[in-house]
Amino acid sequence: MGQQTHRNRRWVLASRPHGAPTASNFRLEENEVARPREGEVLLRTVYLSLDPYMRGRMSDEPSYSPPVDIGDVMVGGTVSRVVESNHPNYPAGEWVLSYSGWQDYDLSNGEGLVKLGHNPEHPSWALGVLGMPGFTAYMGLLDIGQPKQGETLAVAAATGPVGATVGQIGKLKGCRVVGVAGGAEKCRHAIEVLGFDSCLDHYAKDFAAQLEKACPQGIDIYYENVGGKVFEAVLPLLNTSARIPLCGLVSGYNATHLPEGPDRLPLLMATLLKKRIRLQGFIISQDYGHRIHEFQQEMGRWVKEGKIHYREQVTLGLENAPETFIGLLTGKNFGKVVIQLTDEV
Repeated sequence: MGQQTHRNRRWVLASRPHGAPTASNFRLEENEVARPREGEVLLRTVYLSLDPYMRGRMSDEPSYSPPVDIGDVMVGGTVSRVVESNHPNYPAGEWVLSYSGWQDYDLSNGEGLVKLGHNPEHPSWALGVLGMPGFTAYMGLLDIGQPKQGETLAVAAATGPVGATVGQIGKLKGCRVVGVAGGAEKCRHAIEVLGFDSCLDHYAKDFAAQLEKACPQGIDIYYENVGGKVFEAVLPLLNTSARIPLCGLVSGYNATHLPEGPDRLPLLMATLLKKRIRLQGFIISQDYGHRIHEFQQEMGRWVKEGKIHYREQVTLGLENAPETFIGLLTGKNFGKVVIQLTDEV
């Protein structure tokens, strides 16, 4: 059943996953659409962003943001339209960037809403290249990575919304860009569409050897959002004074324990020390929220000029959100994952 006028569908967290999330961790509920009070607006969700960080919010482990409580709506960025308004700054019909989560409708007092106007050309892009993933790529690479002409930049998840943007910005700054992705089709896209110099399939048995061959001058910047075997292959190739912006570790999000094998922490620490490597984690909203306008201006110009290419994977129907999210965590996505809740935009 699709989006309705008077009924609100919402996916809530039914239980906390142990390992990879399953369909049983989510529950679809339905209730009446609430009416806005004075100073409030009623938002109808048109696009819902699905992102890897949501797996962390399903856990009650300590983190940079509080977990979703059992029975609460799953969190998520949304692009919505104002359908009823008792707020002077948000007229009916206006598009807004919001944080309504996995549901059809939401009430807002206007706090945290970002105006997108009445006729944005690509409204869903506010969830991707012009939103949080693009902002993450932009600040992580430029502020922490500090790319320089002629340097080698390696980036994992090279066709995802963050990695694809990182690599393209790296090319704009004169870097040689080596991507890592899952499968030949994604690697072709990275080279032929995104303009990477090379892209390697991390499923290849000789992946580490291929990476070494692709980086004859070593690696000056490694944009880390995956971890696992990709980082293990990168580590010995890092040059003196290399920089590692760290925004995610998706390969370990479903892990229930530390990986078995030798303790590699001494090797990591020794490499960081001897090569004077800068490894810095960051949370985009908390560390760089005050620079959002800088990003919006520059990225908007690059996109308009065709210097940054962007790919979405759009799935129709809120009912498909859990299955799509589970697939995202195992690399089944190709581009930014968005749920479109209705044909009537």
